Formats: sequence, C-alpha cells, structure tokens
Amino acid sequence: MKFLAGVVGSVVILDQITKLLVDRFLPLYSVKPVIPGFFNLVHARNTGAAFSLFAGSPSTLRTTLFIVLTVAVVGVVVYTYGKLNREDVWTRSALALICGGAIGNLLDRMRLGEVIDFLDLYIGAYHWPAFNVADSAITVGACLMAVSLFKAQDA
Repeated sequence: MKFLAGVVGSVVILDQITKLLVDRFLPLYSVKPVIPGFFNLVHARNTGAAFSLFAGSPSTLRTTLFIVLTVAVVGVVVYTYGKLNREDVWTRSALALICGGAIGNLLDRMRLGEVIDFLDLYIGAYHWPAFNVADSAITVGACLMAVSLFKAQDA
C-alpha cells in the first residue's frame, strides 16, 4: 500500500499545485501559447465529465453524481489493488495512477463544483479538449492497464 499512497499522493499534489497556479496566474478563459501550432496553456472550467460529457445537466445532480461515482471507483480501485500480487507492477501502477487522477478531480468537484483544465493540445484549428494532470494520470493509468491485460493474455 506504500506504493499506492506514494503514487496517489504525488499525482494529487502535482495536480492541485498546477491547478492552483493556473487559477492564480491565468485569467479564466485566457490562452497562453507555449508551442505555437501545438500547445497552449488555457484556463478552462469543466462542469461535466471527460470531454465535458453531461456539462449541461443540472449542477446539483451532476456534481453529486460525479462525487458518488468517483468515491465508488476509488473504493473499487483500492480494494482491487489490495488483492494484487506485489510483482504485478503494471496493474499496480495503472490503478495507482487512475486513483490519483480520480482523487485530484474529485477535490476540484467538491471544492468548486467543476474541474480546472489547462493543457490544450492542437494542430491548426483541431484542438483536443483541454485537460489537466489528473486527466493525464487517468489516461496513462488506463494505457498501463491495457498493457497489463495484454501481458496477462500472453502468460
């Protein structure tokens, strides 16, 4: 459980620090080019789930639903992590990253009712939806989980 706590703690701290910096130093809806034609820092707020899913739903229902689902997912992840073999580094890493990212965004939802997003990748006029460190951890964790599943099939 030390590994889980370390990864989760690192992701949550990095996520919350970066969001705090964005909130303090980048006005809402502003754009700061970093690599022209590819990467901007932005200050966006996401009231929905991934890719702003459910952003138009009533706020109390939406926020409550997201908080309850996130707490349930974190519970399942921690339970599953506890059942894993210590040598299963891929799955342990995947679950730790997913858990850290989920908690990072959960803190925003509980505090603000929405999530701060600030990383904007794009090519020309085609933008990926803005995201944050927590979203990145969840994505990397999901990719590691896929690798873990494929490795398990080869065994």
